[in-house]
Amino acid sequence: MSKPPFGFGPPDPDRRGDNDPEQPSGAEAFNQLGQMLSQLGQMLSQAGSSSGPVNYDLAKQIALQNLSGSEDAKIGFASSTGDSSTAVRDAAHLAELWLDAATILPAGATTTVAWSARTWVEKTLPTWQRLCDPVAQQVSGAWMQALPEEAKQAAGPLLSMMGQMGGMAFGSQLGNALAQLAQEVLTSTEVGLPLGPATTSALLPANIEKFTEGLEVPSSEVVVFLAAREAAHQRLFAHVPWLRQRLLATVEEFARGITVDTSALESLAGQIDPANPASIEEAMSSGLLEPKTTPEQESALKRLETLLALVEGWVDVVVAEAIGDRLPGAEALRETLRRRRATGGPAEQTFATLVGLELRPRRMRAASSLWKLVGDRHGMEKRDGLWSHPDLMPTAEDLDEPLDFADRLGETPVLGDDFDPIAELERTQKREADAAADSGSEAAPKPDSDDKGDKGDTPSS
Repeated sequence: MSKPPFGFGPPDPDRRGDNDPEQPSGAEAFNQLGQMLSQLGQMLSQAGSSSGPVNYDLAKQIALQNLSGSEDAKIGFASSTGDSSTAVRDAAHLAELWLDAATILPAGATTTVAWSARTWVEKTLPTWQRLCDPVAQQVSGAWMQALPEEAKQAAGPLLSMMGQMGGMAFGSQLGNALAQLAQEVLTSTEVGLPLGPATTSALLPANIEKFTEGLEVPSSEVVVFLAAREAAHQRLFAHVPWLRQRLLATVEEFARGITVDTSALESLAGQIDPANPASIEEAMSSGLLEPKTTPEQESALKRLETLLALVEGWVDVVVAEAIGDRLPGAEALRETLRRRRATGGPAEQTFATLVGLELRPRRMRAASSLWKLVGDRHGMEKRDGLWSHPDLMPTAEDLDEPLDFADRLGETPVLGDDFDPIAELERTQKREADAAADSGSEAAPKPDSDDKGDKGDTPSS
């Protein structure tokens, strides 16, 4: 069962113990009510002036409060007098040198930094706003549309307050989720999307230190390997102009298609026993209020999964070729990160809760095999040249038959420096239009004055 969008999850069962106190009564109830109203007023005063379906001021405040105790950790291979930032910059410099020989795409990052979890929240929040707004707009809009007109008129100014409260609810859950995610991600591009600022390569040393625990690989190798993956991602996002926009726009397209079946509220109400709080949780987890997946969303999801797989597969192959046997533990790290991305850990699950979909490149191994085959047969120039235009990229069907794709690719000329994808697309469209016109003229009846048409002459192609 897929996860509902943020703001509509069921209560946390871990917070309800077997020895819950009995319901308060009398003076205790009034005291608790006063405390709740006081806390609500404090939240309203601290929420800031954020407008829209999500209160991002509150989300940032909650996330940073949850991370108030987190600090940068020292990288294992840093000297006793060094720090995390120096270690990350040294690792990135070495990784860039190795990548230069494995791809025709030049370095994409102009800055390499070490982020704390708090810095990750601050730097990625603008992108999260772009991704989360469509989800919140669709869900909150569905609830507002479900209200009868009489109720809307009677509510009057209360509707704006309801919208503010909804934005605070979304912001609260977003802040808690981002705090969890910030303590797990290893680099700024680990979820497959360019969440951070453009041309900025970022690693999170404290999270890398925790990730290294239990691995039989020196932490210095882990940092260099992750720096190479981050640098490879940045090369793609910096030098493939359409890629960043295509990835984010596809996520937005999926989110805008979210619909909530408000008619399920009646069925939900029939399952709730006001005297039994457990019945509320059972009803919410029954799936009645889960967003319904539309055919348009399925199409967007398929395109997103394919593109994510192609990005992750390319990075996997290029980094493996760049590192080669320079790092003894590289192959073990490669397999560990493959499983981490393919199966989805807590970070991936958090993203699924936030945006309503799973960013899981299920076909990453197939994409890696395809890129490896193309590179071995046709060289890295032709392999990397496919990124020059989205129409040249492998499709989901090509991932099923990589040999056929490699054979077809061998029949086309290598893309040179003078290749203009826009001009090539216009020429293709013109050829298709001319072919359609020729086909139409053949099907149309010939004029009586054209005697040649009666003889069945066929125009040459």
